[in-house]
This record gives sequence, structure tokens and C-alpha cells, in this order.
Amino acid sequence: MSGPAREDLPHLDKAGRPTLATVAALAGVHTSTASRALSSSLSSGVRVGSADTVERIRRIAGELGFSRNLHAAGLRTQRTSLAGVLVPRLTDLVLATIYEGIDEEARRREYQTFVANTNDDEAERASKLDMLLARHVDGIVLGDARIEDDEIIAQLQARRVPFVLVSRWSQDHPSVTCDDYAGGRLAARHLLELGHRRVAVIAGEQYASTALDRVRGFADAYGEAGHPLVPELVVPSRFDVAGGHRACRQILDAPGEMPTGIFAVNDFAAIGALGTLRAAGMTAGRDIAVIGYNDVSLAGELPLPLSSVKSPLREMGAEAMSLLLTGIGGGEMASKALEPSLMVRESTVGAGAAG
Repeated sequence: MSGPAREDLPHLDKAGRPTLATVAALAGVHTSTASRALSSSLSSGVRVGSADTVERIRRIAGELGFSRNLHAAGLRTQRTSLAGVLVPRLTDLVLATIYEGIDEEARRREYQTFVANTNDDEAERASKLDMLLARHVDGIVLGDARIEDDEIIAQLQARRVPFVLVSRWSQDHPSVTCDDYAGGRLAARHLLELGHRRVAVIAGEQYASTALDRVRGFADAYGEAGHPLVPELVVPSRFDVAGGHRACRQILDAPGEMPTGIFAVNDFAAIGALGTLRAAGMTAGRDIAVIGYNDVSLAGELPLPLSSVKSPLREMGAEAMSLLLTGIGGGEMASKALEPSLMVRESTVGAGAAG
């Protein structure tokens, strides 16, 4: 850079290296302004100054070869720029996509994330939480919350660790979710418009708000249309292909008239149902309609493309991380419910009719 020789620069450290005060002096600003400009992605909306001022500070820092010492900054602020993430299983495309959103937003805001699988097991959840807290994370994104009496949430509150729930909500804790009740209604409206009156539901895990809200929205829409659900045709299941297989088999074996449509509250359970129907000599979209939920990336690429309620998974993750950083910075955290949409494919309308 032009100007004074390096040895004449102000506020060099003992090794002759430029410091934050060096950058501030050359930019003509206070050191606190220079600090915020060089870490403004962590400021969660705190005003730094004009765009020209921020650009000037960053240009001078770049010309000097100065970079903030995040470890030293952490010692001053008692922050580590680390966030923990707990999910049931990262092999699930839904959770993997949510985590991608979390991690992308974290990196954009100069944070690092540690993710751990809990398999929705209480002992494993407690163990993985202890592991993350031992790393002195600044906060936790919790993707496996229980709708009631969640011991992990109680621990986080007791330890005063900022946290945000993602995908699932629990009581009035800060969360970023899809509006799953509205999504259940979307699925119901689609099947009702196709003329399906006797329908079944693969209802998911009963401790997860995602399952309960989707079923409730679906059931309310059918009840309002004068076609209340048959209790024997609402079958709890795991959120996976095997769970969908078993639930669909139970539906096919239920007494009474065969349903003409099935709503699965998770795409992988819906895929399991497709396999059971195929084994029974039935074709989805022709003999029985099947609609899933989340619209994972492979839903439209299956041999028989799956209709699904699309949940904004990556956006959900990014919003959850942004909300957590607001809380870490001392701001108020307000829950958000993102809007779902309907993706219509052959599994409900048959070949040649989708789109």
C-alpha cells in the first residue's frame, strides 16, 4: 500500500505486525468500528457504518495483510464462533438438506458447526449434547425436539445455552419450521379435488410436531369436507421406508372398504408404501393415490414420481442458524413458520396427467 513505510505504521505489535488499532488509525475510525466492520457478518444487524466506510476498512486490512484473531476475540467476548447441531440422523435427506442450510449460513457468518446424530434416542441425545457443550459451542440448533417434556431442552435452559429448534417445534421455544398444519391441508385438498373420500394416513412418530401437525391439518380438512377420517386407517409409523412398508401393509389389511388414497407424512414412508402397493399388484396413481411430504430431491426422480408437499428445507436451516446468532448476540428470537407448496406428480394423478 502507498503511504508510510511499514515500520512507521502506528500501533504495531511487538513483532512488528499490524493490529486492529493500526487498521482503525489508517481508516480514521475508532477501533470498535473497525472491529465491527471486519466481523460485520457476526453482528446480526448491528449498524457498522456506511458501505464506503466498511469497504475502506476492509481494503486497508487487506493491504496490510491483517486478519482478525478469532481466538483472541473469543477470549474477549467469551464466544468460540462454534455452534452445535443435533439431528436424528444425517443420512435422512430431509435432515441433510436442512443441515446444509444451517452450515452455509454459519460459514457466511464466520461460524463453524459441529453436527451429531441422536437417532431420536433419549440416552444418545443426552450424550451428544454433553459432547457439543464440552466443545464450548455458543449455541445449539436442535433438530430432534420432542413436542412435550423434552429433557434436552430443559438442560439447555438450565445451562443458559442459546438454542433454536428446527423442523420440529416444542411448546413456545424459539423455532423455525414449515407450516406443517397448512401442508397437511394442502395434501387433503389435493386428494379431495381428485374425488378421494375414504383415505388412509401413514402418520409418523407421535412425539414429533411434524407428524402431529401434518395429520391434524389433513384430518381437519377432511372433516370440514364431511369425510372424517376412519381411526383404523390412521397408522403411526417410523419416518423411514421400513415404517412406510409396515404401515401400508396394515392399511391394506384393515377391515372394511379399501381406501382410494394414502397420505404419508414423510416422503420415505411414502416410498415404503409405494413398494408395498407394488408387491400387492397395485399401481399408485391408478389403483390408489399416494402423496408424501417434504419433496426430497429424489421424489420426482422415482420410477413412479411421487406427489409431495414441498417443505423449504434449506431455507429452514439457514433461518434457524440466523435466528440462533440473533440469540447469541442477545437479541430477541421470534419463531418462524415457512410456507409449504404442493408438487403434483404421477403417484396421485397417474401417468400423463401430472403437470
